[in-house]
Amino acid sequence: MQSSHHDPGFTVRLAEPAAGRHDAGSAPSGTGRTVTPRGFRQRRRNRHGRGLRGEIMLPTLPGYRTRSDRFDDFVLDSAERLHDIWGKPLDGVRFAVDEIPPGLEQLVADRAPAPMGAYTPATAEEGPVITLYRRVVEQACGTREELQDLVHDVVVEYTAEMLGVPPESLDPVYRRRY
Repeated sequence: MQSSHHDPGFTVRLAEPAAGRHDAGSAPSGTGRTVTPRGFRQRRRNRHGRGLRGEIMLPTLPGYRTRSDRFDDFVLDSAERLHDIWGKPLDGVRFAVDEIPPGLEQLVADRAPAPMGAYTPATAEEGPVITLYRRVVEQACGTREELQDLVHDVVVEYTAEMLGVPPESLDPVYRRRY
């Protein structure tokens, strides 16, 4: 999923489902049939034309956006802030959001802390990628303001790792919180 912002240097994408898993509403591979996902309005029984009349939540209200959408916005805001400060060195960097880190089951079994993000260096095919793990970061926070600050700190730390500089020199408002 590409972000709706028009800055060509930054993208926020959601990771694809792991192999062997499928999205709700779609058939698992190999079943020979295709199921098209239907929205709530199509699934809901509409007896005598008395179905839903309009949106339950207006787009202008805060509850309209999901937690995942807000998290993506926090990541994009932090990435844009760093891009405004540093400019050219951050061109081509992609910021991704995954739900959980790979190998989480093994980390839990080993009683090791789960990482809040990851940095993947550039390859010949694509540029560097900084990935944040939404569920891990959300669990470390109690309020929305704490979440926004922690997301920014994680973005700053992995960007600093990528650039080879201390996080404190990357952004003046950075504070190590975890």
